[in-house]
Parts: sequence; C-alpha cells; structure tokens
Amino acid sequence: MPCCKKLFKVLLLLTLPVWLYATAARADGIEVNKAEIHASEDGYQLSADFNVNLNNVVQQALSLGVPLYFIGEFTLTRSRWYWLDEQVYQNEHSVKLSYNVLTRQYRISRGSLFQNFASLEDLMRILARQNSGYIPIDAMKKDGNYIASVRLRLDTKQLPKLMQVNVLTSRDWDFDSGWYRWLIRSQDAALRGKTE
Repeated sequence: MPCCKKLFKVLLLLTLPVWLYATAARADGIEVNKAEIHASEDGYQLSADFNVNLNNVVQQALSLGVPLYFIGEFTLTRSRWYWLDEQVYQNEHSVKLSYNVLTRQYRISRGSLFQNFASLEDLMRILARQNSGYIPIDAMKKDGNYIASVRLRLDTKQLPKLMQVNVLTSRDWDFDSGWYRWLIRSQDAALRGKTE
C-alpha cells in the first residue's frame, strides 16, 4: 500500500505542471501578441495583433443573439522634458460581433461594413487584428521619440440593460487588454513592440 501512495504522489507531481500550463495557455481574456508601426508614403499606421479568448458565459450570450461591442484604442504621444506630453494622434473605433440564429452565421461589423463567418474561430481571428488608420506623415518630427499605446476592450455599456446588472457583479465580462505601450524613434518608425 505505501508503494501505491508514492506512485500516486509521483504521478500527481508529474501531471500538475502540465495541467497548470494547459490552464494558463487557455486563459480567458485579451492579451497583446505584438504591436508595430508601419511607415509609407502617406503616413504611419499603428497595428496590433491580440489574443482574444472568450469564456463560456460570453460565448453563450453571443450564440443567443446578444451583440458584443469591442473598442480598439490607439494613441501616439511625444514626450517633452519641459512640459506635459503632447498627444499627436488618437483614434478609437468600435467593432460589433453578432450571431444570426436563423442563418447560423457570425458577423463582424465596422461602421457600415460587415463580413459573415461560419465559425467563431474565424470571427475571432479578424477581431484579433486591429489597426489605427493613417497618421499624417508630418505628425511625427524627425528628431523625436514617441510613445505608441494600444488597447482592446469589451464595451459592456452597450450590452442590453438587464445584462449590465450582471456585469457589475461578475468577472465573466471583464475583457480588457490594458494599455500596451512601446517606444518609437522617428528615425526608425518601423520599430516593433513585442510582448515579453
């Protein structure tokens, strides 16, 4: 019998790290995979790639026809030693996710543009890629250092009113990547920001 207890302890110690890793790898929420700035003739464009994992509560609400609104936010600021930082650029856009029960299709909408998908995974791949639109080329001076910031979050204020009460008392609806910031030197505007 003591041999079985030792064997059980060894098996438990071997499987526990694997279970913890699998749980951490599939954590619900939003994380930034990478963020970067691209230079072109027209200007600069901030872009970010997120890892978005919806929990079962939010997936079920979406499959029952509750639309979800995600807000992508981008800012570009120039630090100044003599005064407060100067905000050079700010952009915020909303993305609507919805599910049509009759056609069994997911839809992503940005303004008047929309696209349908057969699976939730395809929809989430498109949501995960966000960009800021073009920043005018003369907005960044040649000798300055800039701080780019990006964030993606679920806008719970646009949920139906009855659901907003549940949102206040439940952490199931807390989807926010938090602000991710990286330094950009205007001489090297293609500098990429990466998560650690």
